[in-house]
Parts: sequence; structure tokens; C-alpha cells
Amino acid sequence: MFRSMNRLATVAALAAFLGSGAAGARSQQSPLPGTESVASPHGFEQQAQRLESAVAANGMAVVAKASASAGAAARGVKIPGNLVVMAFRNDYAVRMLAASVASGIEAPLRIYVTEAPDGKVTVTYRKPSAVFEPYGSEALDKMALELDATFDRIVSDATAP
Repeated sequence: MFRSMNRLATVAALAAFLGSGAAGARSQQSPLPGTESVASPHGFEQQAQRLESAVAANGMAVVAKASASAGAAARGVKIPGNLVVMAFRNDYAVRMLAASVASGIEAPLRIYVTEAPDGKVTVTYRKPSAVFEPYGSEALDKMALELDATFDRIVSDATAP
């Protein structure tokens, strides 16, 4: 009984949220500086695959993935596609930690693929220079600028027609 009530409450809350227009209103905005969003011409599943391929093709590694939509689907709940791909590389990790141990919390860097209720897909990421800027390290800033170019290429390659 509790499980079915919990499922019903989850579905009702999600429906209320999506119906409120809040999801659409917030999907194009970010509270954080350095955030880039790129509209994709691809469907969600194809975009997710293209992103993983672009990460590898640009010399980075997919360290982990998290998908709210896959988790919901495993529970029988359908929500628009949602995937976070976490990417980094060990040589950058070593440089990052040499510059600032505290900055280690920022790795791996994340790229977010979202699907709107109308099926439109967006790829969003924060530029590494924005992520690492608060740590105030010249060496970290230099590394982050290198990573900016890499992450820009990853997203450009992944979202190309």
C-alpha cells in the first residue's frame, strides 16, 4: 500500500511541476556564470550516444553517468530524458590537485543532456574556467582554459547535425 501511495504521490508531484510551466521557464536559465546551453538537432537517445562518443574522441573519459529518466523508467515512471555525463582525465586530475586540493570536489566535470516535454534536446555545461575560477590559482586557471577548449569541442562535435 505504501509503495503504491508513494508512486502516486511522485507522479502527481511531477505532473504538477511539469504542468506549472516551471520546467520550461527554468530550463533556459542558469544561476551560475559560465553556463553554456546548446540546442541539439538530435533526439535524446542519439544525443546521449553522440556525447559519449565526442568525449572519447576529444581525449577525455566518461567517468560516470547519472540519469533521472532511466531511474524513473526503472520504476515505471516516464519523464523527459535527463542525463548527466561526468568527464575528466587523470593527468588533469593530477594537475588540478597540485594547484588546489580543495578544487578536487569539482571533478569530474559535468555535461547535462535534457529533453523538454516537446522532445527538444539541450546540452548544457559550465565552462571549466568558470568552475575553477573561485579557487584563485593561476595554475588551475591555465588548466581550466585548456579544458574550456576541449569541452567546447566535445559539445560542438556532439551537437553537430
